[in-house]
Amino acid sequence: MIELQHVSKGFNGVKAIEDLSLNIARGEFTVILGSSGSGKSTLIKMINRLLEHDSGRITFAGDEIRSFRPEDLRRRMGYAIQSVGLFPHWSVEKNIATVPTLLKWPPSRIHDRVTELMTLLQLDATLYRKRYPHQLSGGQQQRVGVARALAGNPEVLLMDEPFGALDPVTRAALQLEIARIHKAFDKTIVLVTHDIDEALSLATRIVLLDQGRIVQSGTPLQMLSSPANDFVSDFFGRSDVGIKLLGLQSVATRLRAGEHAAGAPVLASSSLREALSMFLSRRVDRLPVVDGDGQALGVIDFSDLLDLRP
Repeated sequence: MIELQHVSKGFNGVKAIEDLSLNIARGEFTVILGSSGSGKSTLIKMINRLLEHDSGRITFAGDEIRSFRPEDLRRRMGYAIQSVGLFPHWSVEKNIATVPTLLKWPPSRIHDRVTELMTLLQLDATLYRKRYPHQLSGGQQQRVGVARALAGNPEVLLMDEPFGALDPVTRAALQLEIARIHKAFDKTIVLVTHDIDEALSLATRIVLLDQGRIVQSGTPLQMLSSPANDFVSDFFGRSDVGIKLLGLQSVATRLRAGEHAAGAPVLASSSLREALSMFLSRRVDRLPVVDGDGQALGVIDFSDLLDLRP
């Protein structure tokens, strides 16, 4: 869907992106990961032409991005950033409706779309649609920013450090919302972050940058279990790689069906990392496992956590 071929970009003679090639498939959740100054934000801004690349070729849906008018390209690519960028004198409803209004949607369709997105992002439409940004919390503003990025039903959602300024609880809640949106609508998402745990929990593929070049790309499991070099190993952390691997797999993958254990249950959808916390806090070696409806499925044994197979 998006392809970069030998793309470079420099500022004042310094390369921010150098000879970078990358293909982002339709429906993929790609997370661009790297330390400060690695070129992450430059990369995502070139995709929607907020920055023009110096050399190479970038295509979207098969066409060179410079064949599009910038405003037409950006209407097909929703864009959410850390600073949100809401219009302060516009209501929540009007902010969310920015792109649909530009697309000249009928008022009734715009109204319904605003309601749909506010519901999707757990903002009470009756309560909040007429409020202004200064009347919202930081987390609520960020939800409005995401809703605005999604309002025109873009083919791609670009997100540049969208949750960086939020408290951990709000950040975790919004991460779950984005993961749910990706799963429900098979949306192509490109997210920039420096947060390793965020990348591991959200991505179907991680692209790790250093000094404007791709060091390695792959699934979260591949990045942890088969690092390309010492830089990748050091970046993800050698000392707790086992804990991170536990976070990538669910209790359901280690389920002992039909067996029984006493005590409060763990959800089959929980990660093995969450199960480890429960084992340690309860000081038990077996936990009952239930599904989302509370139906017993079996048990997980503490020894099952030692098996880190995919």
